[in-house]
Amino acid sequence: MKKIILTGGGTAGHVTPNIALLPALEASGYDIVYIGSKDGMEKGLIEACGIKYYGISTGKLRRSRELKNNIKNAADMFRVVKGLGEASAIIHREKPDVIFSKGGFVSVPVAIGGYLNRVPVVAHESDITPGLANKLASPFASRVCCTFPEALKYVKGGKGVLTGTPIRSELFKGSRQAGLKMCGFDGSKPVVLVMGGSQGSVKVNACIRELLPQLAERFDIVHLCGKGNMDADISDPAYVQFEYISKELKDLFAAADMVISRAGSNSICELLALHKPMLLIPLSKAASRGDQILNAASFKEHGFAAVLNEENLNADTLAKEINSLYNNRVGYISAMDNASQSRGVEKVMSVIAECTREKRTGAV
Repeated sequence: MKKIILTGGGTAGHVTPNIALLPALEASGYDIVYIGSKDGMEKGLIEACGIKYYGISTGKLRRSRELKNNIKNAADMFRVVKGLGEASAIIHREKPDVIFSKGGFVSVPVAIGGYLNRVPVVAHESDITPGLANKLASPFASRVCCTFPEALKYVKGGKGVLTGTPIRSELFKGSRQAGLKMCGFDGSKPVVLVMGGSQGSVKVNACIRELLPQLAERFDIVHLCGKGNMDADISDPAYVQFEYISKELKDLFAAADMVISRAGSNSICELLALHKPMLLIPLSKAASRGDQILNAASFKEHGFAAVLNEENLNADTLAKEINSLYNNRVGYISAMDNASQSRGVEKVMSVIAECTREKRTGAV
């Protein structure tokens, strides 16, 4: 039987694409093993899938040069070296045909360990510009799968492959009727799904609620506003709010005619695969390294999304963009129909299969 080691952790964005690959890997006959951090959030997610899990020591590199961060970086270097030894031992024992690395600092010792054990490593970069962990891991990879075509220029050695991001198969199985019933909507008006990220967005939430009387004349609104951000004073049959949705998200996606979202790579790639017209409000550079701004700009350039930068966000600009997006929705859907990035699982599996053949034929 073929064997693959998956790695990645630290945030959901470094884990969910791995989970999205599981059904295809199992169908292709792979025995699956996961290497994550000992106490990372990925441990519970992966063990819930029934996958064999190894935890290794890991650390991270803090960019600030303050003394306290230099001390922490020095301590974490010992953890990384220890993690490299642990990862190499696991890889030597499990003898995989290929390693798939989704990123996060836990992936660095695994990628290096794969290289040292002569196991091909397939890395995946979600954003246009690579994160620090992937910068460190990429030299040890045989292939680097990219979500955005613009990312290919950052991959050296001709290793880059445009694949898109693996999307969870269950998202394609949503029920519009179940989503409408969950929200108490009758389906007579188009549905706008508003997602501010897991923590919500104070500014987006405030603008949506300020616009509610105006929006409710034309739309029904589903608002995922983030933990602790519910407004109990609002009572409008055209508006329903939730702190967070997980299991039923596929039904809300099916019910939605358009989506207002941040511009995290995994989220917008899910919307692309589902052909949902989207208005992206990326996190500003003050709140991030700027990757969401680049992601949003790429989607706008390819005709997949409209973009409203946060510094320009107010009730008036938001209302204008929402109405424009709905009026031009057919054009956005047409552009998404032709998007090569929407078949992420299929394309990543092709790269994994190619590296597996290379390993088995001794080409690595």
